[in-house]
Amino acid sequence: MNFQWYPGHMTKAKRQMQEDIKLIESGYRACGCKNPLSSRNPDIDELGKNKYRLILMNKADLADKERTREWSAFFKEKGFFVVSLDARSKSGMKSITDIVMEACKEKIERRPESVGIKNRPVRAMVVGIPNVGKSTFINSYAGKACAKTGNKPGVTKGKQWIRLNKSVELLDTPGILWPKFEDQTVGLRLALIGSIKDEILNVDELAVELVKFLKAEYPGLLAQRYEVSEENDIIELISAVAVNRKCLSKGGEPDYSKAAALIIDDFRSGKLGHITLERPEI
Repeated sequence: MNFQWYPGHMTKAKRQMQEDIKLIESGYRACGCKNPLSSRNPDIDELGKNKYRLILMNKADLADKERTREWSAFFKEKGFFVVSLDARSKSGMKSITDIVMEACKEKIERRPESVGIKNRPVRAMVVGIPNVGKSTFINSYAGKACAKTGNKPGVTKGKQWIRLNKSVELLDTPGILWPKFEDQTVGLRLALIGSIKDEILNVDELAVELVKFLKAEYPGLLAQRYEVSEENDIIELISAVAVNRKCLSKGGEPDYSKAAALIIDDFRSGKLGHITLERPEI
């Protein structure tokens, strides 16, 4: 499979981000705990290289907890401030303002004494790829519905400034990918977490890749969830899922595509268990 999705609004969003980055003191880079490295947009990293950066490893409730600890240590070793969190339940949110203020402390102290400047809230930008929970994070952080949310990429279309509290003012931005994935494994991982529109993907093939990964890295999860034998080859296994979960066509035959979509949905929602698609090379 070839993975790529870079609609026109992302080009516009990147240009706008290049201008907006001049207005902020720190950046929140949101990524998914299921694939913390693959969800790092190299274009965004380059734009924000001179800003204090806090990595928000969101959706920690869906990921492998041991892998999350490994990734947190990996990023901290490289000099990033890191928080793993579940924005929906607000788990891990309390420490964020303190970390941001600590990260920006030196810059705040260098502000001029002009009226309104010294005590102005820290301005930050939340950036990241589609569907890693940026808007959900903002709403949880602010304690109210400020940003549009959804479980599909492309919900946030434009920028908006949001006053979170007396200390932090946040700029929400659309999720953007980058024009070309040099490594198609990265594209696969992004497709699996829903950062690429399903409508342009071959979901049947996507499920095959997911099942292949799960059999190798998390043996037993598929058998436990769907009561199937993991000794079967991948096609037979997905067909068995179709039978066991009543994913059937009108003629009573196993509906392979419906079963494939079910497996992917169960993975994304956490029903398959705590899974992370990659591990740091330490």
